[in-house]
Amino acid sequence: MTERTLIVIKHDGVARGLMGEIIKRFERVGLKLVAMEFLKSTRDMGDSHYPHTKKWLQKVGERTLKEYLDKDLDPVKELGTMDPIKIGQLVKGWLIDYLSAGPVLAMVWEGPNAVHVCRKLVGDTIPANAVVGSIRGDYGIDSAELANSQQRPIYNIIHASGELAEAKEEIALWFKNREVFDYNVYSGDFSGVSGKLK
Repeated sequence: MTERTLIVIKHDGVARGLMGEIIKRFERVGLKLVAMEFLKSTRDMGDSHYPHTKKWLQKVGERTLKEYLDKDLDPVKELGTMDPIKIGQLVKGWLIDYLSAGPVLAMVWEGPNAVHVCRKLVGDTIPANAVVGSIRGDYGIDSAELANSQQRPIYNIIHASGELAEAKEEIALWFKNREVFDYNVYSGDFSGVSGKLK
């Protein structure tokens, strides 16, 4: 099944000159680039990009709370609360700051099972847990300990949509229909190129 998914090289990946290397990895597995824009994300876009749901905030808060407790850090002292929802809201603010801190490269990639393939190429959100050969595993240098001590998210170079429904929402947020193209990679015939989403 052909899918489309959103990939965003965050400002730390841009600043480190990794854009070409990252693009090459997606091309090498046979994915097709159908949209790309180099831009400075706004805080409003960052706020829209990250979910507002209680379920998402709870999940993020619980994961962060666990990281603090596993490292013998006092969440109340460090974050002012033990409430996962409040911690999730705090982390969302950090993520928005991170996404809007500098220029990013937003892309739409297309191919069979594109969402799963891209997530596999990108690797675990925590670079220390990402396997060698994944983008975060090879280029991620940040750690949960350092991020927690500085009260910020882990700098992990890249974003990849987590599931197909999320990919559709994110593509609609980052791109307009006219910016996403259909074309046949192998025919060399671009007469039928259109700017319409499937």
